[in-house]
Amino acid sequence: MRFKCHPPAGHGNHKEDSPFLSSSDSASKRNDYYDKNLALFEEELDIRPKVSSLLSRLVSYTNVTQGAKEHEEAESADASRRQIFFSLLLLYLPCLQNIFGVILFLRLTWIVGTAGVVQSFLIVLMCCSCTMLTAISMSAIATNGVVPAGGAYFMISRSLGPEFGGAVGLCFYLGTTFAAAMYILGAIEIFLKYLIPQAAIFHPADIHAGSGAMLNNMRVYGTICLSLMAVVVFVGVKYVNKFASLFLACVIISIVSIYAGAIKSIFHPPEFPICMLGNRTLVRDLFDVCGKTVVVGNDTVPSQLWKNFCSSENSSSTHCDEYFLQNNVTEIQGIPGLASGIINENMWGDYMEKGQILEKASLSSVDVHGSMETFGFYVSADIATSFTLLVGIFFPSATGIMAGSNRSGDLRDAQKSIPIGTILAITTTSLVYFSSVVLFGACIEGAVLRDNKFSFYLWFVMYPPWVIVIGSFFSTVGAGLQSLTGAPRLLQAIAKDNIIPFLRVFGHGKANGEPTWALLLTGLIAELGILIASLDMVAPILSMFFLMCYLFVNLACAVQTLLRTPNWRPRFRYYHWALSFLGMSMCLALMFISSWYYAIVAMGIAGMIYKYIEYQGAEKEWGDGIRGLSLSAARYALLRLEAGPPHTKNWRPQLLVLLKLDEDLHVKYPRMLTFASQLKAGKGLTIVGSVIQGSFLECYGETQASEQAIKNMMEIERVKGFCQVVVASKVREGIAHLIQSCGLGGMKHNTVVMGWPYGWRQSEDPRAWKTFINTVRCTTAAHLALMVPKNVSFYPSNHERFTDGYIDVWWIVHDGGMLMLLPFLLKQHKVWRKCKMRIFTVAQMDDNSIQMKKDLATFLYQLRLEAEVEVVEMHNSDISAYTYERTLMMEQRSQMLKQMRLSSAERDREVQQYSLVKCLFCTYTVAYQQQNNTEIIQILYDNDKQYTLKWLLKCYTNYAQLVKDRHSLIRMGSLYSDEEEETIQVLPEKNQMTWTSEKIEAERRNRSKQEQELECHHCTLSTHDQSNVRRMHTAVKLNEVIVNRSHDARLVLLNMPGPPRNPEGDENYMEFLEVLTEGLERVLLVRGGGREVITIYS
Repeated sequence: MRFKCHPPAGHGNHKEDSPFLSSSDSASKRNDYYDKNLALFEEELDIRPKVSSLLSRLVSYTNVTQGAKEHEEAESADASRRQIFFSLLLLYLPCLQNIFGVILFLRLTWIVGTAGVVQSFLIVLMCCSCTMLTAISMSAIATNGVVPAGGAYFMISRSLGPEFGGAVGLCFYLGTTFAAAMYILGAIEIFLKYLIPQAAIFHPADIHAGSGAMLNNMRVYGTICLSLMAVVVFVGVKYVNKFASLFLACVIISIVSIYAGAIKSIFHPPEFPICMLGNRTLVRDLFDVCGKTVVVGNDTVPSQLWKNFCSSENSSSTHCDEYFLQNNVTEIQGIPGLASGIINENMWGDYMEKGQILEKASLSSVDVHGSMETFGFYVSADIATSFTLLVGIFFPSATGIMAGSNRSGDLRDAQKSIPIGTILAITTTSLVYFSSVVLFGACIEGAVLRDNKFSFYLWFVMYPPWVIVIGSFFSTVGAGLQSLTGAPRLLQAIAKDNIIPFLRVFGHGKANGEPTWALLLTGLIAELGILIASLDMVAPILSMFFLMCYLFVNLACAVQTLLRTPNWRPRFRYYHWALSFLGMSMCLALMFISSWYYAIVAMGIAGMIYKYIEYQGAEKEWGDGIRGLSLSAARYALLRLEAGPPHTKNWRPQLLVLLKLDEDLHVKYPRMLTFASQLKAGKGLTIVGSVIQGSFLECYGETQASEQAIKNMMEIERVKGFCQVVVASKVREGIAHLIQSCGLGGMKHNTVVMGWPYGWRQSEDPRAWKTFINTVRCTTAAHLALMVPKNVSFYPSNHERFTDGYIDVWWIVHDGGMLMLLPFLLKQHKVWRKCKMRIFTVAQMDDNSIQMKKDLATFLYQLRLEAEVEVVEMHNSDISAYTYERTLMMEQRSQMLKQMRLSSAERDREVQQYSLVKCLFCTYTVAYQQQNNTEIIQILYDNDKQYTLKWLLKCYTNYAQLVKDRHSLIRMGSLYSDEEEETIQVLPEKNQMTWTSEKIEAERRNRSKQEQELECHHCTLSTHDQSNVRRMHTAVKLNEVIVNRSHDARLVLLNMPGPPRNPEGDENYMEFLEVLTEGLERVLLVRGGGREVITIYS
């Protein structure tokens, strides 16, 4: 705090970092700055550029940070048409390809058959409404400024802060990466089941082992497909964009074929027979003819179906499955067509348990138990189904809305492209989904719809069938490519923000900006999804991550809208905070509807990432909405606190810690912050203040450096609070300013923590202790509590642990109960937790010590404090010689310091008095050696003035020490020294004199007046001796008792006596405090603020 700044060269203004022009630009354009029309501003044009310069830089600004070289082309004449092309190519197409993904082609029919048309319509409505509301919120955020690379992550992090942004962004990255795996698994399923089944590497041993072989095939081919896609993305995003047109054409053709086939089924329903045994659906691949017998020539022979259910090929054999014998085999039309009225049967759902056989309720059947050996010939449910499960499986088909925004860095104008492209894509896909649900329910038999294995064969009845197969395959491949393109860019944006340190390496890439390392990590994580090899297991996990991301997008828009921050000016006008809250509520509901345990796991992962970012201390100021929300909440709380001071039950020390900085702007006593952190344990208010001596205009840079140094030390010592450094011409004035002005409203400090002025005895500068005493008086005047930790360097660090020991409280006078409360607060910290508390109080002769001990124990019981109680009796005793000696030494030093502050004339007179005393003492010494008793008597009793030998010796010692100190004392800086006060001049060394008899006689004739002054001075000392002796006696006696009882205590808390009302005795006050705390390792002097801080009431 004593650091004194020096004016910098030049005008002394602090150099600001220009947000407009770089240093190179400033140097190159400096000649342009000095315009004769801007002469008034020419000295500041380097930091406040001309408007023309600013506008030219803003116009040339581009947010193309990913793949920049691939998209930088020569400007064409038709810029508008090119903008439309980029919007459609880079945002609308990725959204369509991700939305029209694997779920539409492989699972939507199964969902319709299981849930029915009504509930399927409800599922689609819920998911599409959720994504549409999210798209509206996202559009508002995206049009509120430039959206660089990162898309959803950038919008969430800049709206909700780095903690929320990092947590949700990383979860969304994982979801996008696993989405790539899901699309690849869907493509491989189409390839192996419907395109080229012969390509399977692993084959089942029997009909019951088919699933295991299929999973292994999907793992092998999925890994190969993932590697090829990663190579394409690595080569460049422009190739993905070129393939996007082809993939989108396949998607469009496939969807058109659905409608064409549905219309065609009105007039010519396709032939798609389903074989039923009773009301049970049979697996079509395991027989050739749907019948028990077949006619070969003129003979009727058992069919393949008979052989499957019977152990004998004889048609009259009774060794057959009982259900097979008693039920007929029938064949029904699997796709009766749009005009068949089958929609009436498919209106309501039919949820099944795992392994349950698919049945058609309208067919008659003899209900008998069949053999378990024939179970594999029936179509059964792969998994247990429910409404919530279907929601989780379908929702990924609506999650492609951010595929375009994830690549916002590749967009020319993301503010225009994101709203138009995203909302248009959601509208298009929603209409397709709604119409598909109705068409599937109106055209296809329910038994076929519920068959997950047959879910794709129905596409062969559409028109033309081969287009559906090839189109769906390339559509899922395209969706996987889009996910592999967007996920690495999302990870790169997170890594470049440097909020998660271990991801920093993934912020680097190729020279053109492509995220190479992020792509590598994305491929490895996607491989984990490939190894799962189950599309139905991966889909609900994706739903959790995407829903969490959408939830926070809606929250970000709602918070920004309600706060009405000045920077919230989105160009997209069709939003409202109520819509955002509705979307947020729907996301949260869908998370728990889909899978409550997956929702909890996803929230746990996001919470851990949030706490990790918070623990690492992501010091990012992005103007996020959470900070604005915090400001609004803080304002509300401060206005509530302004109503009055807190009740005694809520009182806790709100600290103002006064720190000293050395010449290098480092904290000199960091254990002050350690003590504050142990006392606060993260609760309440802590303000760390320091004072720099000088002028604010000249010391602004030093002030910023000091604040940063203090903040760094606060972080090291884990002190949660604020820092404030003030510049003042005098340190004591700066401290007074801190005491008066720190805090805001009702959130102000009530306790000051101040260091002890070490070295005040060795310093001839009285400011070393005057500022300390002045601060004590200021805290008393402000009715603030005061704590002075002495020997703070011996206080424990936060890493130490006291396994035993005591915290001793010496309760001498009642001062609001601070002495009782502080040990309790310290014991909440792990350093002091195992220490026991002892309370000592002092009993005088007329006190009943036994009753005092009982009363004190009762008082502690009512305070709910556990402590040992001891009453120390202090008997009246005579003042010891040691007390007189300490008092005399104190007064002599006090007078010595006064002499050092005398004027030059007074100083010369005092030197003459010193010469007289030295003369008398030297004469006495010579006469004593010569055994001249007459001379001794004459000196000692001259002019009827009695000078005792003891007093003469003390005076001589005092004045000799004065001269010595003036030449040899070392000036020591202190926390409470003011450099600007008048500097004490060191007296030049006096020449030594040799006293002769003549000189002695001449001196005697001129010393009458001097002796009278010396005698008056001696009388004055005698007058003050009694009060000082009494105070010294109290300090000595208390110190003896405290050292005797608490010499082994871990910490001693002691009432701090107040400074004298008369400033004349300030220097003696410091000596009293030194004597009182002498011999104690750790002492905390405590002075209350004049109010009760602890109560016995609940």
